[in-house]
Amino acid sequence: MPLLDMLLVLVVALSFIPLLTGYCAATRDRSFWLWFALGCVLPIVSFFLLTALIARDELDPGRRLLNEARQILRDAAEANKAEG
Repeated sequence: MPLLDMLLVLVVALSFIPLLTGYCAATRDRSFWLWFALGCVLPIVSFFLLTALIARDELDPGRRLLNEARQILRDAAEANKAEG
């Protein structure tokens, strides 16, 4: 029985990584399903790769300004839709 319990814990732990990777990617305007699939195939590698991409976006001032401008334009488009 302990072997079955350990296998169950391992499966749950390994299924958590693709979900987390997909969620992090979706919050950064990346494809959830692509990163979920990468998380299933290469769980640890994909998580660290996505973390590096997010860090690159956050640490580069040009990319950060670009993301802020995109968000402002998105908000303005939504406000325009709501008014008209």
